[in-house]
Amino acid sequence: MPDITRYATPEGGRSFPPFSMAVRHGKTLYISGLGPLDIHGNIARGDFSAQFSQVIRNLEAVLAEAGVDMTHILKTSVLLTRATDVAEMNKLYASAFPKDNLPARTTSIVSALPVPDFLLEIEAVAALE
Repeated sequence: MPDITRYATPEGGRSFPPFSMAVRHGKTLYISGLGPLDIHGNIARGDFSAQFSQVIRNLEAVLAEAGVDMTHILKTSVLLTRATDVAEMNKLYASAFPKDNLPARTTSIVSALPVPDFLLEIEAVAALE
């Protein structure tokens, strides 16, 4: 049996949508695309900065559950629904990640995300050692 652990933050798991927030295989953690919902299901509609901050808090929570922090992220994929948010995203991203531990990154502009009010989503891959 492979060494696999599935995380379904927040505690208690999730019934929908049907996915794990993260999956650890060996010493690698694969983090699903995280949106800007807080633990109560609230979203800062139309506020890119607030949504970005919430996504980072969600990412930090998943990493903490796995026992690591932002310095362990190897790669991110950032999905934006508005090209006009790229400059602000770059500024916020630079302050969210430790300067000496910037992960590799892909940024894409998409026509929509599964939740219409999401302005962004971030997925990541992290090392667990």
